[in-house]
Amino acid sequence: MTPLLDELQALETELHHPGHRCSPARLERLLHADFHEIGRSGLAYDRATVLAWLAGQAQRPDVVSDGFRVERLAPDTALLHFRSVLRDAGRPPQHTLRMSLWVSTAAGWQLRYHQGTPAAAPW
Repeated sequence: MTPLLDELQALETELHHPGHRCSPARLERLLHADFHEIGRSGLAYDRATVLAWLAGQAQRPDVVSDGFRVERLAPDTALLHFRSVLRDAGRPPQHTLRMSLWVSTAAGWQLRYHQGTPAAAPW
């Protein structure tokens, strides 16, 4: 692993456990002011919607992520690729391919864009 991959993987996985690993104030710092997302559902979400959803998580989600790799797109921009599985009692596991666009700002690395796409097959 590279230092950049280590850092972005750690930041990304903080977001998988809001309220448990990542406080609301920390979430505010991690999500860029212009953050937006295309969720696994295909729906678009803005920063305010995502912050409200993450803050409302009553229990820690059972998310396992792996296969992280990073592409440096510019000195201050990196694209993080990974896959995740969400295990929710009573539902089939959700296998998802994910990409996150991280930008380096005066406040540190911030998540600018995220997209999740349902995987064609589980792993």
